[in-house]
Amino acid sequence: MGFFGTFVYADGAWTEREDTPPTGSSLRVDIHDSDIAQIDYRPATTGVGRFYLGYEPAIYFEDPSASQPVDGKAEALGFSEWVKHIGGPLIAPEEILSLLADPGGAEPEEVFAEDAVVKLLGLAGLPLPESMEQGG
Repeated sequence: MGFFGTFVYADGAWTEREDTPPTGSSLRVDIHDSDIAQIDYRPATTGVGRFYLGYEPAIYFEDPSASQPVDGKAEALGFSEWVKHIGGPLIAPEEILSLLADPGGAEPEEVFAEDAVVKLLGLAGLPLPESMEQGG
């Protein structure tokens, strides 16, 4: 069985509680069975504020209705701007784009989606959620 976890970063800290959605800048990471990591960031200035690491749900579940198509370039730029907005380091959108799930379903570079999440958070200068530090 793979790793499952949902984490929300807001106000400089991670929480695993979803009952109170953040009202300001936030990042939500939802990892499903080590194969899919859904990344939602707010505010989104470019794109819709959602992308995937590992596999896109539409590919993974072989169901086009499982997820909307992702504009990788727009989301990589948007996430780069989001990181800058929260005071993080400048990241070239190309660095982010290289981590995103392939819309054609090519096997991801990282076997486990949580490893891609670790890389993404490292680029963004963000700490890991506590349960990810402990190895899941």
